[in-house]
Amino acid sequence: MEKRQSFLLVLAASFLGLLLYFATTLPKKREENPLKVFSRDVVIILTGDVMLGRSVMTKSLDLKDPAYPFAKVGDILRSADIVFINLENLFVSDCPRSNSGFVFCADPKMIQGLVFAGVDIVNLANNHSKDYGEKGLKETTKLLKDRGIETTGLGNLAIKKVKGIKFGFLGFNFVSKAPKDSDIKLVLDSDKQVDVLIIGVHWGEEYRDKANDKQCLWAFKLVQSGADIVIGYHPHWVQNEERIDGKPVYYSLGNFVFDQMGSEKTRKGLILRATFRNGQLIKEEKLLTYMSDWGQPEFVQY
Repeated sequence: MEKRQSFLLVLAASFLGLLLYFATTLPKKREENPLKVFSRDVVIILTGDVMLGRSVMTKSLDLKDPAYPFAKVGDILRSADIVFINLENLFVSDCPRSNSGFVFCADPKMIQGLVFAGVDIVNLANNHSKDYGEKGLKETTKLLKDRGIETTGLGNLAIKKVKGIKFGFLGFNFVSKAPKDSDIKLVLDSDKQVDVLIIGVHWGEEYRDKANDKQCLWAFKLVQSGADIVIGYHPHWVQNEERIDGKPVYYSLGNFVFDQMGSEKTRKGLILRATFRNGQLIKEEKLLTYMSDWGQPEFVQY
């Protein structure tokens, strides 16, 4: 009897020892930091005119570096969740080398630069989108799609969903025409499909630092129809900005990548880095760029 009791005591002690061992050696469930707040912040970078043809292309290809235009800015661009640019050239397989002229194209190799910079969406609604006809436009959209880059400005809404928030992008060319009813309808319809709507517009007068009355009127219509941010292209100079019903309007972000090196103002550009939290714009950062080297911007302070 005593032997049996001793055995049971030893067995119980052994069992308790095993429990204590596992309690102290097995990994504990990670405790949540009560100060940690789940963030749904999304950063979007918006740039001005990008033209990868003409002298920008010849310089890059001579260096055997298609990413040359973005070498000094790529890190910042890639850090964003979405990068949206205005593309002033088409990509065509038989693009001739040239350092002059106003028909813009670039060798498809130059798309590597956009990929390097983390570009997600390009606006093709501008006065150079038909430089190589419908064939060139179709080739461009296919080449970009094959590299994971979406396009807008062709009557379509581009949507990027990040952290549960739908961001929509539209592009319009109002250089030689006013917004049509169909343009406004596209904005209204697009606003219903997304949480945030960003619109890029080709408009205004070249080499002017202030928006004209038409731009201001059209910006008002776009915001009233659902735009959350309006950004402009085409003047090649940075223009003024304003808020319409609390929505930011940047009438021209100027040149980002271009070969217009003949004046100080065409070398300067403005990048908007917008931060959204749960679909609401909480921060606007203005990053200044300058092209000291041919067609290659870098971040500066004026």
